[in-house]
Amino acid sequence: MKLGIQIDKNFQKYLRKEWLHRVVEHSLATQDIGSEVELGLLITDDETVRKLNQEYRGVDEPTDVLSFALVERKTGSSPFITPPDGLLHLGEVVISYPQAVRQAEENKHRVEEEVALLVIHGVLHLLGYEHDEPAQEREMRALEERVLSKVEKWLK
Repeated sequence: MKLGIQIDKNFQKYLRKEWLHRVVEHSLATQDIGSEVELGLLITDDETVRKLNQEYRGVDEPTDVLSFALVERKTGSSPFITPPDGLLHLGEVVISYPQAVRQAEENKHRVEEEVALLVIHGVLHLLGYEHDEPAQEREMRALEERVLSKVEKWLK
């Protein structure tokens, strides 16, 4: 797996790239993707996420996680087709660390757990999962919980 992880310098002391890599690996393991995978993960601030949210979704406010899929796939559709280079380019996940901190406080759990949940959520979006309909949301939440239960042992 080729994983490009960037953590804004203001948040590097709170997160380890190796830990984030494991969370992504376990998120991908929920699916049978038979090729090498490439994706990017950016942990940044509210302002950067707000700008991206405005530019790509037309919403002028920060959010917790944005996913920019490079491959269109609907849940339950045929498997991904491997590109000629043999590397499946999934896309990018962008997470607002300050928003993760606020949500962790609201949900009364650790920031690491919230970040893990956001990483999992973002990767599942890259894999084609959505939560627009109640059934889709239940499926996605169940997958998130399954992956989170596997990575909880690495939470501080």
